[in-house]
Amino acid sequence: MIQNTQRVLVIDDEPDIRELLNLTLSRMGLDVTTAENLAEARQALQDQTFSFCLTDMRLPDGNGLDLVEEISNQFPDLPTAVITAHGKIEDAVHALKMGAFDFVSKPVDLTVLRKLVNTALKLCRDEPLEQAPQGESAAKAPEAILDKLVGHSKAITQCKTMIAKLARSQAPILVSGESGSGKELAARLIHELGPRADGPFIPVNCGAIPTELMESEFFGHKKGSFTGATADKKGLFQAADGGTLLLDEVADLPLHMQVKLLRVIQEKAVMPIGARQEVPVDVRILSASHKPLKPLVESGKFRNDLYFRLNVIELRMPSLSELRDDIPLLAERFLDEIAGQREGQTTPRISQAAMAALQGHRYTGNVRELINILQRAVTLCEGDVIEEDDLLLEHVGVHGAQTDTQEKSDDQSLDSYIEDIEKKMLEDALRKARYNKTRAAQQLGISFRSFRYKLKKFGID
Repeated sequence: MIQNTQRVLVIDDEPDIRELLNLTLSRMGLDVTTAENLAEARQALQDQTFSFCLTDMRLPDGNGLDLVEEISNQFPDLPTAVITAHGKIEDAVHALKMGAFDFVSKPVDLTVLRKLVNTALKLCRDEPLEQAPQGESAAKAPEAILDKLVGHSKAITQCKTMIAKLARSQAPILVSGESGSGKELAARLIHELGPRADGPFIPVNCGAIPTELMESEFFGHKKGSFTGATADKKGLFQAADGGTLLLDEVADLPLHMQVKLLRVIQEKAVMPIGARQEVPVDVRILSASHKPLKPLVESGKFRNDLYFRLNVIELRMPSLSELRDDIPLLAERFLDEIAGQREGQTTPRISQAAMAALQGHRYTGNVRELINILQRAVTLCEGDVIEEDDLLLEHVGVHGAQTDTQEKSDDQSLDSYIEDIEKKMLEDALRKARYNKTRAAQQLGISFRSFRYKLKKFGID
């Protein structure tokens, strides 16, 4: 039941549908105004203030999408949902691109409609920042949430603005960007800033689930539906009901799962393995990929209709090379976190030379690589100042591999080249650790036994 009566506007030219919607929403404790065409709707919007608007697509004097666009421009804080014809997913996607909050298909499922309205009205019940109470609630203010995305550069500022806007919609979002650029963080912020913030946020790496288990993991199964199914199991969609599901590395989904996923998104229901009827789910879908999806669509490895459905709006996360002015802020934040994880560790500061080196470094692993570099530097530095030598930039890459060494000669074998790199890393680690083998092994991230074996292998004393 909605607390505090709120006013909603319903636009539909069919009297029976208008009456049904009026009755349903009134029973939710809402004050309902109805209109049968665009002219009446526009007049109502001028005369009254609404918390939610629901409009049909086809009206006697025009298209409901025109109203969606007008509301998006003139009343950006008014969530508007669209009623589409059954199966017209193209209309739904178009409406979302125009700024609609969400859509519902004819014949209208009243249970789905109630959930949609409840979600939309949460946007209107959020307290303004200046009136937010102190303590825990204050920590959830939009500015505090967006501050989790560190930086003041133009690229980051644009990202924050986009994230805040996307959070007010239920449109599927594709978060793109290089590995380590913060795609999951962006998805979490969209969830935390939106009306589903009190629901679950479920991230799933599509490339990490074995193909034969995918359907069960996503949609669940019934007891006895296959060998080993000893009990009913809810899938990820049901676990995310009322919240957000992030499909990370969505490009790795096999084609057969792409078909099933498309149906779930369109029907807003899942069919557990062994079940006889679908189970409704109320989930916002976000997806992420470091691989561009368009080339995969063109090569037939990713379904065009699913791409069209997932990529309603794209949010591109900038690489660290685009955020060099933000590196000092990022480094400070990460150092505080690293020190906080080590008992008795004070946060070291970074010397000017070390900071210049960090800002000039070529990052292939983005923010994830920067964190890796700082973790090593905290281990290596003497005292409370990180110097340039502590960064070991010539050795640190995406996975800790050497990134700036001598070039391989034409007549040198690959094995020999790799051994030369490994030997140089061992020698440099020993020097940095002042020939303390235990510490050198720790800074390389390997066991002492393995380190000792490698020293013997390369004849290093």
